[in-house]
Amino acid sequence: MKKKLVSFLVLLAVVAIAAIIILSSCLISIPTGHTGVVTTFGRVAEHTLSPGMHLKMPTQKIIVMDSRSQKKTITTQAFSSDIQQVDITCSINFSVPSDGCRELYESVGVSYYDTIMMPRLMENIKAVFANYSAERLIAVRNELSGQVLTALTEEMSAYGISVISLSIEDIDFSDAFTEAVEAKQVAEQTKLKVETEQAQQVSVEKASAERRIITAKAEAEERAILAEADAAVARIEADAKAYAIEKEAEANERLAKSLTDNLIDYMKVNQWNGSLPAITGGATPIIDTSDLIDADK
Repeated sequence: MKKKLVSFLVLLAVVAIAAIIILSSCLISIPTGHTGVVTTFGRVAEHTLSPGMHLKMPTQKIIVMDSRSQKKTITTQAFSSDIQQVDITCSINFSVPSDGCRELYESVGVSYYDTIMMPRLMENIKAVFANYSAERLIAVRNELSGQVLTALTEEMSAYGISVISLSIEDIDFSDAFTEAVEAKQVAEQTKLKVETEQAQQVSVEKASAERRIITAKAEAEERAILAEADAAVARIEADAKAYAIEKEAEANERLAKSLTDNLIDYMKVNQWNGSLPAITGGATPIIDTSDLIDADK
């Protein structure tokens, strides 16, 4: 009896263990941000499992796919339009929406990034970079990222993959090209410095010339003003002299008209001092004063 009880308990334990094993194989937990793709004997079911606990048939297999935003970084090489080798570091953010996981798994599988995404990303990078010269690539990094993103987004949408963002993080050239670019920049800076100094010198010389011109104009204007003033003074003096001569002539004319013989004789008498003129030989001059006496009367 005791042996039967032990056998029953052992059997019960085995059944319980088997039940636990079977039950555990029928339970599946889908983590947050993931999607469960259901397959039965390799055939993909029409439905998917959302995050949480789910029951499944023992014959079913659940493939858990990440539906969160994912980031990948790649390093690749490309050539510019002028055949310069470029080392590129690029980062991409993408996700697979829950409603696209089933079709993506069915058409590509879980290794979709390595299978389709990374190769297309590298090809698009090479195609875009080939449109620019090496020197131009340095200045258009954001433009490059946008072009690669546009091309890749269109291609990945066919597989249900959403490309969120893409960034060209680093562009590196060969040492020889980098040195050549640096030398060119130094030469351009030197040229700019020389041109600036020359422009400054020209500006200084131009300003000096303008000052000289202004000074010369001022001196010329001053000389013209002084010459005009001298001419005006000369005209005034000439006019004054002419006026004086005219007045003197008028006075002389009036004086000449007023002079008579009697007046002249009278003036002679008034101006005589009574002394006889000195005559050599002792003779005494005789002066007829009768006319003067008559005139005086």
